Amino acid sequence: MKNYFNLIVIFLAMLISFAFYYGVMGNPGNFNDPQTKHEPKPGNVLGTVYTGGPLVAVLLALIIIAVTVIFERSFSIGKAKGKGAPATFISNVIKLLHTGKLDEALDVCDKQRGSVANVLRAAIQRFKEIENDNEFPSEKKITEVQRAIDESVNLETPLLEKNLVILSTVASISTMVGLLGTTLGMIRAFQALALSGTVSATQLSLGISEALYNTAGGLAGAIISIVAFNFFTTKVDNFVYMIDEAILQITQIFTIRIKS
Repeated sequence: MKNYFNLIVIFLAMLISFAFYYGVMGNPGNFNDPQTKHEPKPGNVLGTVYTGGPLVAVLLALIIIAVTVIFERSFSIGKAKGKGAPATFISNVIKLLHTGKLDEALDVCDKQRGSVANVLRAAIQRFKEIENDNEFPSEKKITEVQRAIDESVNLETPLLEKNLVILSTVASISTMVGLLGTTLGMIRAFQALALSGTVSATQLSLGISEALYNTAGGLAGAIISIVAFNFFTTKVDNFVYMIDEAILQITQIFTIRIKS
């Protein structure tokens, strides 16, 4: 089901946006000319935005996708932190390891859960298994613990970075779709001018409004996605740095314990 999450989100976003565009924005009651829907009623925002053309629905879908990913990433990263503050959890584990209480440290990891706890638990559990194993020399024990850490990190890091590429993609696509809508709107405006031979205020305003609303929609989608992408990338980087710092401290404790 997880593999189809993104496809489901994209499909529902497109469905909702086009339904909203044609059903709500394109409601005949929003226009002075219900048949052609070229003249929105004064002050009617929905009808006015509708004149931006079908690409408005595409831009709306992209914004919905971006907002959905933002909520999904907020929930996932929050879950990855575990039940308590990661910094406090790491400090508690380090204190227990300094006193040689491996089992208590494992219990704290089990209660905390989350990505940090999973990585630390993997390291502690592997060290506990091989600490008194004479088949492993001292250097090999640390190497074996590091291998367990690397495996756990390789499993946890992709979960933290998942779907961030969608935000960067939406940012790029929104800009391009907005630019396409702007270009089509200007083409429509000048084509109407060329066909009539005179300046038609109605046709000219339709083309310009199509251009401007698509520009606004594209910029809105891009801004939301870029800000969210940078925000979550920074959070993930800080999270990974915190994990690396905790791993370094644990490795030092285990090295000292083996040599003593």
